Amino acid sequence: MGVALTQAALDLGHEVVVISGPVSVTYPAGAKVVPVITTDEMLSAAMEHFESCDGAIGAAAPCDYMPRKIHTQKISKTGQPLTIELVETADVVATLGQNKKEGQWVVGFALETEDQRFRAIVKLEKKLCDLMVSNGPTAIDSDDNEVELLDPSGHVIEAISGSKSHVAKRILAQLQQRLVKRN
Repeated sequence: MGVALTQAALDLGHEVVVISGPVSVTYPAGAKVVPVITTDEMLSAAMEHFESCDGAIGAAAPCDYMPRKIHTQKISKTGQPLTIELVETADVVATLGQNKKEGQWVVGFALETEDQRFRAIVKLEKKLCDLMVSNGPTAIDSDDNEVELLDPSGHVIEAISGSKSHVAKRILAQLQQRLVKRN
């Protein structure tokens, strides 16, 4: 979905910065790609670039949790159960939403397996997003997607289905109409 959104934004004449974790996709040549590994790196890069951007689209979530302790060497088998303690990572989109300046906007994505619309509305409000795209897990590793685009009050602006390219174009058309400032 990130590749399709990047291409759709470029097609509309926008300058695009993609902050991406390690993925097996190729972003369009017209975009500046900033590679990151960890969620903390993604947050740092996002905050740095958001400073000079009109807005941000959080199309894919980094991991929600990370191990509390990271071992520098292999953990050998002991024959006993192993417990791994996880801690929450920073919420990149929520942080951008909390730090947006006058005229900036943030669009989030909510990939949920149940109560999709309700959970998307909760995320929309919690993360201070200007629009939220609600979709399900069938979008993962698929050429197609089925989404609902929600406005700040939680109403469905548009239900969109089809190729990710089509979905991205419709999302960008709504974003362009509702959020992008005209000069």
